[in-house]
Amino acid sequence: MNTVKEHIKGNVKFLFYRDEQLFYETSLGMVFPVSIKDIDKGTFLAEDKGILFMRYIRKHLESIKNQTNAET
Repeated sequence: MNTVKEHIKGNVKFLFYRDEQLFYETSLGMVFPVSIKDIDKGTFLAEDKGILFMRYIRKHLESIKNQTNAET
């Protein structure tokens, strides 16, 4: 699994909206959610710098890690 640092190097691209979440994809191909409840008055573009999404990428990687640990 790639690290947060590797994922934030490139840009992220918006893919779709579902269940009150925006889904973005990193330049490495990882798809992660951004809850619209966290957005407040922020602007989310179709493509943006990955570093601006570090919080969401880190949170998603942690959830993957926790899920993997729970399965083993």
